[in-house]
Amino acid sequence: MKRYATPLRFLVLIGLFVGLEILCRTKVIDPFTMQPPTLIVRDLWNLLAAGKLNKAIAKTLSNAAIGFALAVSVGITAALVIHRVRILREALDPLFATYYAIPVLAFYPLLIIIFGLGNIPKIMIAFMLGVIAVIVNTLNGLDRVPRVMLKTARIVRMSPVETAFRVTLPYAAPYVLTGVKFAVAYSLIGIIGSEFVMSTEGMGFEISFAYTNFDNATMYPLILLILIVSISINLLVGLWEKRLLARRGLR
Repeated sequence: MKRYATPLRFLVLIGLFVGLEILCRTKVIDPFTMQPPTLIVRDLWNLLAAGKLNKAIAKTLSNAAIGFALAVSVGITAALVIHRVRILREALDPLFATYYAIPVLAFYPLLIIIFGLGNIPKIMIAFMLGVIAVIVNTLNGLDRVPRVMLKTARIVRMSPVETAFRVTLPYAAPYVLTGVKFAVAYSLIGIIGSEFVMSTEGMGFEISFAYTNFDNATMYPLILLILIVSISINLLVGLWEKRLLARRGLR
């Protein structure tokens, strides 16, 4: 059944696309509110071909990539340390359980005061949203590493760094990749949300400006582009995850 999961996902997406197209064409959805998906795709093509928003798109995606890279690298490193220090794990577990109840975007004005108007506050928001997902999922994977593997590493006198890179992280890789998939989404949410709040550039700003000016020909194509980027990256990471599981005979 699992081998049909990906085709089923594509069928669901196609079904949603066709359903929206019908609702828009039959004017169940007011054309003033939303144009048909086929026209959104056309508008996206024209928008990219014209190149007038390429700078805004590049700004958002580059900041999201930096936030994502920081979240993954810091998250994995922090998880390895926390997993080894039991007291630290016990102290931080309650924070991990309630972290996403905290409105991270509320810290954006404070970050602007500290770092000034620029890219750093946005990247920090993306990082803060993504890093905990990476830590939690990496810890989940590290908890499942068989003790016999850790004992073997000690017997052959591997250093903690060698043990991490040659034993624990490879075994926990599927769980780490789950955290990576969350980090992709959270990084984009953090950057675009920050651009909505206080920015004069980026896709979030352009979407907000288009919404205010009833410019559906810009707003919906940019939203579609964000969805395409996020879904594509998650599909690629998902394929990587499936290969790892297949090599272990779990798929």
